Amino acid sequence: MRRSPAEPVTSDTLDPEGALFPRLLPWLLTLGGLAGLAAAFTLSVEKIALLKNPAYVPSCSLNPVLSCGSVMNTPQAEVFGFPNPLLGVAGFAIVTTLGVVLLTGAGLPRRLWLGLQAGVTFGVVFVHWLIYQSLYVIGALCPYCMVVWAVMIPIFWYVTLHNLRHRRLPVVLGYHTVPLTFWFLAVITAIVVRFWSYWSTLV
Repeated sequence: MRRSPAEPVTSDTLDPEGALFPRLLPWLLTLGGLAGLAAAFTLSVEKIALLKNPAYVPSCSLNPVLSCGSVMNTPQAEVFGFPNPLLGVAGFAIVTTLGVVLLTGAGLPRRLWLGLQAGVTFGVVFVHWLIYQSLYVIGALCPYCMVVWAVMIPIFWYVTLHNLRHRRLPVVLGYHTVPLTFWFLAVITAIVVRFWSYWSTLV
């Protein structure tokens, strides 16, 4: 529909989708946070079982490629001196809590949004480091870790867009689904290409 000359230009006029995703952000934080929390908690339980019994086979060790056990027994699984999933348990618990708070209709102070931005930025950088390590150093994939990857990327993206929107940058918002789509396709393509010799045997 053509905009009349007298109609003011707003961020929602330039970006019809931009009026939608702020309403979806609380659900993304809540449901994405819960999914990440469940995956991180399960990984923590599996890691404890593995520490108790080195012969234990984690439930997510399905084949030579999808093998949590292969990933858990590497130094990359304890970058800061303790199992990485503990970071996920703490971080996703916070994300879920903030999502629930937003669902009640309450607002968050600016310092909380900035703190959340710092947290999700650290999270998405760390996740991509782990993706690289899994694909090109360890040579195995952890299904529960991949759940964390899958929720961390959109959580980072839409928290960032929320903060950009607050700073009135509608040009960035107008195509917010396009970078996210290419981002996921890049990760999926890397996984397919890296393990193509195995995937091709399943066809």
